[in-house]
Amino acid sequence: MKAIGVIPARWGATRFEGKVLANLLGKPVIQHVWENAKKAKTLDDLLVACDDERILKVVEDFGGKAVYTSPSQPSGTDRLAEVVNAMDIDIAVNIQGDEPLMKSIMIDNLVMALQEEKEAHMATIIKKIDDYDELTNSNVVKVVIDKNGYAIYFSRYAIPYNRTGETDPKKRPVYYKHIGLYAFTKDFLFTFKKLPNSSLENAEKLEQLRALENGYKIKVVETKFDTVGVDRPEDLKKAEDALLRERETQAQ
Repeated sequence: MKAIGVIPARWGATRFEGKVLANLLGKPVIQHVWENAKKAKTLDDLLVACDDERILKVVEDFGGKAVYTSPSQPSGTDRLAEVVNAMDIDIAVNIQGDEPLMKSIMIDNLVMALQEEKEAHMATIIKKIDDYDELTNSNVVKVVIDKNGYAIYFSRYAIPYNRTGETDPKKRPVYYKHIGLYAFTKDFLFTFKKLPNSSLENAEKLEQLRALENGYKIKVVETKFDTVGVDRPEDLKKAEDALLRERETQAQ
């Protein structure tokens, strides 16, 4: 099955304009993402889908492949669909352009999940929550899953509800956070794009709920790796610290 990775990269991010070109340890954020994604073994091609000539030039300057997409696209998923519409592929992976700590194994695991799980229409990544403070952070999306590894629900609230109030990680419920990396079958990508916004999606501001509310299945793949999304200028320091720690570990 042929798979392509697409990194949607928008200039006009509300909280941090031009964040994908922000300097992170001597490289733009988007270059870190590209270099990590390029290591994926399951991708037949990798592209950056941008809406601004500045992004396109930077990507081409560091040796990446970029295509220009309409600035009017409302989401990364729509940008992904614009890119792959005329392509002869089976699987499209939506790789966040502001996730410089994303690992290639995450991409490979998602592609393999869709290749193996015939009931799955899309797949995404989750990680066990170790930091209790993340449970009360509405920017950290939580997910509950069924025994077969499919998502039941995503929420900005801490789910499942901890009725006993237990705080010991060994005794309290297991919590998972969602890492926003998606793989779609090409057929379902365009089905998803045509679905109207759902009531749950509008309530939580999470587009993946549109799929669940319409009865489609999302396969989840657990990872041991954490990521740091660059949503605001202050996130650059968090990403820098995480990358430096990672390099120190690798050097030992």
